[in-house]
Amino acid sequence: MSSRRSRSRQSGASRISDDQINDLILKLQQLLPELRNRSSDKVSAGRVLQETCNYIRNLHREVDDLSERLSELLANTDSAQAALIRSLLTQQ
Repeated sequence: MSSRRSRSRQSGASRISDDQINDLILKLQQLLPELRNRSSDKVSAGRVLQETCNYIRNLHREVDDLSERLSELLANTDSAQAALIRSLLTQQ
């Protein structure tokens, strides 16, 4: 028996259908600003996945940039203001 066939039997309960994959791709497309308004246009799954990766990379860069700016702000602020900012950031 091939390893592919044995794997599919082992993971039969966790197998995802093509319809479920297509539904997830459509949901991803709706989350991406670049592709959100193109729901009427047919966009390939590969393009959606590539744009998803690009979007996540951009979000990581933004988070890094904002973290750096916040660190600089806290370093240049008096301790009382910095403590207030830190307390506001830790509130949930």
